[in-house]
Amino acid sequence: MISNLNISRRSFLRKAILTATATSTLPHWYNEELLAAPQTSSTASANGKPNVALIGCGGMGRYDARLASKFGNIVALCDLDQQRLSETRTKDFPRATLYDDFRKVVELDSIDAVICGTVDHWHTMVSIAAMRAGKDVYCEKPLTLTIDEGQRLVSTSKATSKILQTGSQQRSDARFRLACELVRNGRIGKVKKVKVFLPAGRNEGPFASSDVPKALDWEFWKGQTPDVPYVRERTHGSFRYWYDYSGGTMTDWGAHHHDIVLWGLGLDRSGPVSIEGKPKVSMIEGGFSAASEYKIHYNYANGVQHTTESTADDNPSGGRVREQGKRHGIMFEGTEGWIWVTRGEIKASDQDLLDTPLPSNAKRLYHSDNHMGNFFECISTRKQPICNVEIGHRSASVCHLGVIAMRLGRKLNWNPETERFINNEDANHWLARTMRRGWGYEFIA
Repeated sequence: MISNLNISRRSFLRKAILTATATSTLPHWYNEELLAAPQTSSTASANGKPNVALIGCGGMGRYDARLASKFGNIVALCDLDQQRLSETRTKDFPRATLYDDFRKVVELDSIDAVICGTVDHWHTMVSIAAMRAGKDVYCEKPLTLTIDEGQRLVSTSKATSKILQTGSQQRSDARFRLACELVRNGRIGKVKKVKVFLPAGRNEGPFASSDVPKALDWEFWKGQTPDVPYVRERTHGSFRYWYDYSGGTMTDWGAHHHDIVLWGLGLDRSGPVSIEGKPKVSMIEGGFSAASEYKIHYNYANGVQHTTESTADDNPSGGRVREQGKRHGIMFEGTEGWIWVTRGEIKASDQDLLDTPLPSNAKRLYHSDNHMGNFFECISTRKQPICNVEIGHRSASVCHLGVIAMRLGRKLNWNPETERFINNEDANHWLARTMRRGWGYEFIA
């Protein structure tokens, strides 16, 4: 049921380049390369577009499904909130069938691929179940809740030969790719430091419990996480500010920007060797638990020092972190200058660092201009996507390592090959989390 996926890049690129030109962010030579790049196409069976199920009908899930609808048929919707479920069908996919249990969805023979747009603590369960059932997966970031979950996802993808694309769409943005290509080719000399700035989180509370909305299956929503009374602020957009379900902006935005750090350093299948960090504020008892402001120090085996710091000016007023002038982003600093990149912007200490074309023998990185399109191309070709399961796991791991260092309050030494802390069983305890009885991996067995 998968057919010709003709992913037209030229019109997409022209619009992107016009936008880039208007904001003076991409050099002329790179624009020309983008226009000259061959169109992406893929061929599969002649029975039609792939059938896709959306699991998790929140904001990002619906956004991803709209993008996916250009390449496949959204035929099934699944959510634990019946109101969101019906709204998504009414407003976006009126022909889709509705489900309230993802296990029923992934077992459907009619489904080729799954989009996982759930809350973070369900990403791994849904993705493993889908791959075991023979489905390819597009999973939102951060890919996991723990490092152990990432290891399980990598193993499952290898065992099933299923495609998993992590929703770290900055890898398919020309600005981030250019920054990483310049850094990887020595444009700023030897890299000495990387600085990551993330939006601050929310520090609010205490919150009162209340009756569970009739439309929500709260017991299923909690899943393997602690059994606690219903609190409205634990769900939907604000779930990410609780350690039970996520890691605050450290994992939410950190998954994006740390992914670019590893890409630029050529370490996207590795990681740091030491981590040290602490929160900058105390959280309110009975309120959001994930640190809202923090600073983390990472060191890598190649000598690069990496800091990640929250920027209080970006403190969000709503459920989603807003960009507020794009103060968050990544700064690569080397012996010959620096390059700064964030969404919609790339700058350098000297404009020539950007304006001078890379030589013909330069190392070039995986080229994708459409993250969702790349996923569907890989469904057809069976090549690995630009942000495959191990890359997504390693990017999330950098975030989790920072969270663990903050929660323990001391320097930790990490072996990126064995993916274990060195001589520290207290820290290794945090590689996985205790799962609520009946909701562990037996739930998807």
